[in-house]
Amino acid sequence: MDQTQTSQGGTAAATPGAQRRVLVVEDDPTIVDAIAARLRAEGFQVQTATDGPAAVDTAEAWQPDLLVLDVMLPGFDGLEVCRRVQAQRPVPVMMLTARDDETDMLVGLGVGADDYMTKPFSMRELAARVHVLLRRVERAALAAHTPRSGILRLGELEIDHAQRRVRVRGTDVHLTPTEFDLLVCLANTPRAVLSREQLLAEVWDWADASGTRTVDSHIKALRRKIGAERIRTVHGVGYALETPAA
Repeated sequence: MDQTQTSQGGTAAATPGAQRRVLVVEDDPTIVDAIAARLRAEGFQVQTATDGPAAVDTAEAWQPDLLVLDVMLPGFDGLEVCRRVQAQRPVPVMMLTARDDETDMLVGLGVGADDYMTKPFSMRELAARVHVLLRRVERAALAAHTPRSGILRLGELEIDHAQRRVRVRGTDVHLTPTEFDLLVCLANTPRAVLSREQLLAEVWDWADASGTRTVDSHIKALRRKIGAERIRTVHGVGYALETPAA
């Protein structure tokens, strides 16, 4: 059964989240109510769904701007929800998981999630990351309509800023919006080591060092797609994008 709730967000026009729609998918009533209340307080329009089928149906009918999506759901899990929703239309996804399992996180990123949080989490951080994801989508849309000359070529790696496309040895590589932004951040200063905190601030607009594991997981997902040898780890510091010797 489709179990959903709708809110128009009150005086949303005066708030940062004005007119933006967030679908919260979570089967725990306490958690879903708390997330929905916080996001409504931020000015977002919110709907909720408590199982996989209801989430997919609501996403198709309501066309949300962002999903906050739990991994463990009745019907079918959040990973399948993510696959089906992304097949309908691209939408940023924040995954929630009760299991601090890196494999689960990488699978989530692989099916189209943009970020993840492990329970328990603070509602303040969740709200901040929702704002960050939506700003990234806005920047990506602007970049797609802003002509930039040429394509950045680093050996067999090509980055097309205008089309937000990446190729390795001439073959297209599908990256999530977050993975693309992370790669561009590294590519802007090839061979230079960027700390996890720098990457978190540049890509996620998040200054709290507690999110550095998010950086690590996205780096691992990026390595799987463009080749592990292209991103160097400097232990205790951060990461650098390797380039061919001049």
